[in-house]
Amino acid sequence: MRAAIIVFPGINRERDMAIALAQSFGRAPRMVWHRDSDLDGLDLVVIPGGFSYGDYLRCGAMAAQSPVMQAVRAHAARGGYVLGVCNGFQILTEAGMLPGALLRNAGLRFVSRDCHLRVERADTAFTAHYQRGAVFRAPTAHGDGNYFADAATLDRLEGEGLVALRYAPPTGNPNGSVRDIAGILSPNLRVLGLMPHPEDLVDPLLGGADGRPLFDSLAATLAA
Repeated sequence: MRAAIIVFPGINRERDMAIALAQSFGRAPRMVWHRDSDLDGLDLVVIPGGFSYGDYLRCGAMAAQSPVMQAVRAHAARGGYVLGVCNGFQILTEAGMLPGALLRNAGLRFVSRDCHLRVERADTAFTAHYQRGAVFRAPTAHGDGNYFADAATLDRLEGEGLVALRYAPPTGNPNGSVRDIAGILSPNLRVLGLMPHPEDLVDPLLGGADGRPLFDSLAATLAA
């Protein structure tokens, strides 16, 4: 099982993500600078959170044009797994790998607090260690996490079962995302983008392990 984390200027969650991956995979992931394009031999590519390029233009817009993203697209096209968290989700939408867009939070304020997520399907490589309908806790830290897509796209996502996670009680929707969507999948179920940070809750010493099953799910899938 070989994983890599893409590092852009301004990204700041790569070390948190590396800890989460190492715990579940049993080995440290490779760090790949955004100007590199060698992703050969990898099973999983992760785009972590932060503020790539200072969030200039639109969040993720500049990173989406970086040389490494062509390699990420090729990795996904040949069946590799891709996980984008927070800014990583924004980059995946800007790169056209996932539909929709992440807009300013409905309250026009940066949100930094825990939220609760409901698992909409548990038969994917990212969610297999959760139960469908289970609710788990994850931190949020974003100013542009308001997921939006047109009605036709939303209906397609719903109809094809591509909504992976939704914001749920007791905390509810922190940013105004349409239909409470917190995370979506690609049609082949190998690309997941989500706004909250499961990598920040993978150990009781860090305040809980609610996010650990996501990484254990990937580890089990890739080891099979």
